[in-house]
Amino acid sequence: MYPLFFRLVLTRIDPERAHHLAFDVIRALPALGVGRFVRRFTRPRTDLSVSALGLTFDSPFGLAAGFDKDGKAVIGLGQLGFGHVEVGTLTAIAQPGNPKPRLFRLIPDRAVINRMGFNNGGAAAAVARLTRVRATAGRPVLGINIGKSRVTAVEDATADYLASTAALAPLADYLVVNVSSPNTPGLRGLQELDQLAPLLRAVRSAAGATPLLVKIAPDLSDEEVTRISGLVVELGLDGIIATNTTISRAGLKTDAATVAAAGAGGLSGAPLAGRSLKVLRLIRATVPAGLCVISVGGVETPEQVAERLEAGATLVQGYTAFLYRGPLWARQINRGLDRLLHP
Repeated sequence: MYPLFFRLVLTRIDPERAHHLAFDVIRALPALGVGRFVRRFTRPRTDLSVSALGLTFDSPFGLAAGFDKDGKAVIGLGQLGFGHVEVGTLTAIAQPGNPKPRLFRLIPDRAVINRMGFNNGGAAAAVARLTRVRATAGRPVLGINIGKSRVTAVEDATADYLASTAALAPLADYLVVNVSSPNTPGLRGLQELDQLAPLLRAVRSAAGATPLLVKIAPDLSDEEVTRISGLVVELGLDGIIATNTTISRAGLKTDAATVAAAGAGGLSGAPLAGRSLKVLRLIRATVPAGLCVISVGGVETPEQVAERLEAGATLVQGYTAFLYRGPLWARQINRGLDRLLHP
């Protein structure tokens, strides 16, 4: 039924507006009193739990950052079957993001282009909300993704990240340093080792006991992926998230005029699957077995999640296919993993 609803209704609505409508429904699940029932329907039937980062994840499949930027729907998203929810990207300074329109569907590719620009209410404003999430029984594992404020100069990035870390690390089950979004000027330059090393070292110190991961771009060369992986091990970080969106437009099925009209921004969805899987394998070949590697990019089916786990992912995240698969997507993944991992 959802594919028909998507085709006949949602495709006629501006993508960002459609996102907000769906978000409001998910956010309301706990208040409507149906969340616990929904959770019984969506959770895994077999033991899919994963121990990582000193935490227990009920399912290896979670929701990537970007869907719930301010941490307003964490409980409802957990009730839909996600084993963890990564909120953000949050910045030290509240910001509206880039001008609209800034979200575009590429339906033939089951992909999305976004240039949202870290629109969020700021780290300080999220503290009370995420404190309540932390105190909620039965919640999913909470990841918090932080990025550089747009108004902050690149040379001042470390202080900006440290402000967010001070506010949010005590509330996070794990913290993510995002240096890989293409929608904040200069941000991806922080992946250069001479800038990345002191940034991660400072945030590692400030985060204290909170597990710390870094999120990297798929557009890095294989050599750069390997070097960053080595740096993560050298600095004693807890993991890597691979990958963010891509600036590439290679191999798309959507007509060129539609792609050109969408303009700049990060591409996510099915076209990322091959590169994301390759980056996962590069990382896993470089880092110790115990390091947490979260694979994200182009994942849509249970078979693809199982493939990432087989390739060495500790956990797997998705986002874009939520738009194409609908609210029961995490349930579909969990049921599929029940079948594939425990036949």
